[in-house]
Parts: sequence; structure tokens; C-alpha cells
Amino acid sequence: MEPSNISGEKRIIVGVTGASGAVFARRTLQLLEADARVEKIHLVVSGSGLKLLRDELDIGISKSARVPSALAGHATGKTEYLLDSDIGASIASGSYRLHGMLVIPCTTGCLAQIAAGISSTLIERAADVCLKQGHKLILAVRDAPFNRIHLENMLRAQLAGAVIFPIIPAFYDRPKTLDDLVTQFCCRVLEMLDLEQDRQYRWEGEAKRRKK
Repeated sequence: MEPSNISGEKRIIVGVTGASGAVFARRTLQLLEADARVEKIHLVVSGSGLKLLRDELDIGISKSARVPSALAGHATGKTEYLLDSDIGASIASGSYRLHGMLVIPCTTGCLAQIAAGISSTLIERAADVCLKQGHKLILAVRDAPFNRIHLENMLRAQLAGAVIFPIIPAFYDRPKTLDDLVTQFCCRVLEMLDLEQDRQYRWEGEAKRRKK
């Protein structure tokens, strides 16, 4: 049975850590906010993640309540912001009804904590809950090159049930802008949470492509 809430509408956790790639977090939140199938979004940003938003998106946030709207670029109706230090939050419990979780971007440090079962922050605890409850957990790891420790941690997390989805954009759809590239990657990630997007490009084969 698919783990979700009783109504069938999805509750999604989005974790943002300090690896480069804030634009992917922003587009993911925008797509989830616009998706009628999503009932609630729990947004958790680590301390280094907040620095990332400032450095890469020029988002200077003094009040935590403004994080969702500042990241999405507009007022958000279904996103709840939770402090990464709030281990007592709803999503830290296995009894909370949830569909899945995405960490984007995911640092190799966060990956290591999750792979080792260490829950010192809310992002790590929520990820651990997803693994133990059988919910979907997607880790959009952003680093290069990967050393052996990184690769072994990816394997450990994958064997525990996580999906390792490194931020490696595709180019077969011939993106014309950076926005196109970011959007298509985020669409593919959300598909892993059973949230296919209308804007997602799908390869139909060489023959059909030549006819266009």
C-alpha cells in the first residue's frame, strides 16, 4: 500500500541544504505550490542552506516566516516552514501521514548522516522516518567529483530505500535557457514522487524527432 494521507492528497517534505544549486530548490517549491495534488509542503532549510539562498539567489531572510514566499517568489498557500533544529516537529514522527520527501540540493554531508542513520537535525530525522516507514525519499546530491566515501554512502542510502538522484541535468530536450534546464530536471525528480508535470519533456525516439 502506498504511504500517503487518508484524503489521497499528498504531503511532501522539501529539505534544502548548503550544496550549490539553490535554483533547483526554488523551482521545485514553485512546481509543488502550483500542483493541485499536493495538499501540504513542509519546507526545512539547514543553516548552510539559508546561506546558500543568500549567496546564490540574493535572498536575505531575517524572519523564518518569510522563507517560503521569498524562495518561491510569491505568496505561498500551502507551504509550512520548519526550523532544522525543530526535532519535535510533526514530520519527525513516523505516525505523521506523509507521501514522501525530497532533499534538493543535498550535500554529501547530509547524505552521510542519512546513510549512517544519524538524526541530529530535522532534515536528517525526517529522512530517517521516511526510510523506516517506507515513504519515498529522494536525495538530489550535488557535488563533483565523488570520492569513495560519497559513493559508498550513496549505496548505503539506496540499499536502505532512498533514491539517489544527483543534480545532473539532461540536454536531449535541447534547453534554450537555464530555466528550461532547471525545470526539466525538477520535473523528472517530482515524477519520482508520482507527481508528473505538464511541462516535462519526454523522449519519443529518433524517428519521431526527425519528423518534427
